[in-house]
Amino acid sequence: MINKTQLHLARAGIVSDAMRAVAEQERRTPDYIMREVAAGRIVIPANFSHTSLRPIGIGRVLKTKINANIGNSSMHSEADSELRKLQTALEYGADTVMDLSTGKGIRHIRQLIMERSPAPIGTVPLYQAAAELEDIRQLTPQTLLSVIAEQAAQGVDYMTIHAGLLREHLDAAAGRLLGIVSRGGALTASWMKQHQMENPAYSHFDKILDICRQHDVTLSLGDGLRPGCLADASDAAQFAELSVLGELARRCREAEVQVMIEGPGHIPLDEIKMNMERERELCDDAPFYILGPVVADCAPGYDHITAAIGGAVGAAHGAAMICYVTPREHLGLPNDQDVREGVIACKIAAHAADIAKKVPGSRERDDQISQARADFDWQRQFSLALDPERARQMHREALEQSRNQGREEKQNKENENSPPARDNGTEESQDYCTMCGPNFCSMRVSRETLGNKSTKLDPAQTPEESERQQ
Repeated sequence: MINKTQLHLARAGIVSDAMRAVAEQERRTPDYIMREVAAGRIVIPANFSHTSLRPIGIGRVLKTKINANIGNSSMHSEADSELRKLQTALEYGADTVMDLSTGKGIRHIRQLIMERSPAPIGTVPLYQAAAELEDIRQLTPQTLLSVIAEQAAQGVDYMTIHAGLLREHLDAAAGRLLGIVSRGGALTASWMKQHQMENPAYSHFDKILDICRQHDVTLSLGDGLRPGCLADASDAAQFAELSVLGELARRCREAEVQVMIEGPGHIPLDEIKMNMERERELCDDAPFYILGPVVADCAPGYDHITAAIGGAVGAAHGAAMICYVTPREHLGLPNDQDVREGVIACKIAAHAADIAKKVPGSRERDDQISQARADFDWQRQFSLALDPERARQMHREALEQSRNQGREEKQNKENENSPPARDNGTEESQDYCTMCGPNFCSMRVSRETLGNKSTKLDPAQTPEESERQQ
């Protein structure tokens, strides 16, 4: 049997195993997923050769997905380090992982990642092509196509291709404060200027589609002209490229190749909604994959927070996947801890957006942890937390500090022949938190005042059912 892309199968009215898996995850019917894939509003990155893959769906009507970038650089090139980052990213909730290696051993690192990841893996083929050349001017269209074919055969599920950046856009980008901040965009612009030729990814796009169709590689059309600062946001260069990406997305669908669109960048908070709507209009509602967006430029070291704010707003207004930003963005290559913090911040943003969009089941975790708080069930609270380890550690530290203070007070009371201080209890039995203490715990006082008549939530209910009953 000849392998067919998910888009081909959906258009033929066939529900694939991957579509069934996505339907189960998303609490949708298989037919619904099939129709949305056929329309191009959902993509399922699932290369035929990625045998360990656990399929996921990416689309604004589904739960917002998050991506974590890993990969070495010419200054840091250790396979073990990248595998630790992969493990961390998956452990804390990344839905996809992109290997953006630009240093030594790119093929070897990618192969190790492919073997160990059940999540879809993405790449930027131009990075490998450039890394293997002494100068980007040596790049030929055939070199780029060969790398794309190699990575597709290896099992890469989706690829960022900067095919929408054209020669005619360079003058508009020249007037920017930060110019072109995308690595792929900058390399492409340099090649075009040196050769006085059109972007090879655009000129040879049909050949790229042929390769992707053979392996069911989803194309992620890269935003080579994404704004790198608020001063460059929503400018003529950005939207000129986006218009071309819409054209290319239609060509992808005609070729039965799945496609999503990459988006900004650095965007002021009040311009995010407009950017999301513009993409839906120009790109026929292809899934939008956004980097952040970062909503403030003055917080180096905290850009996981500035990006999470933008990501939540972007996803609430229709973005399908958010690419995480780590605290080390703009400063250096992220380490394991940076990956953890970036993933968690991004996960919070995606989750908040899903609640706002009322995605089926999105609020259940929140309602359950609220019930656990009402019951002072600390272990249940920890298990429901997005980062259980950190929640448990912080609570344990606070409890130990409280106990030490209690022992000192008890000793003082005994010395004064006064009644002993209240025992702080154990982590499992404690019916207050150390922020308030036993006498000022609002939930404890409220429970005693109201007669413990709190509403019990049915774990099997959807958030919508709970809201209707309330």
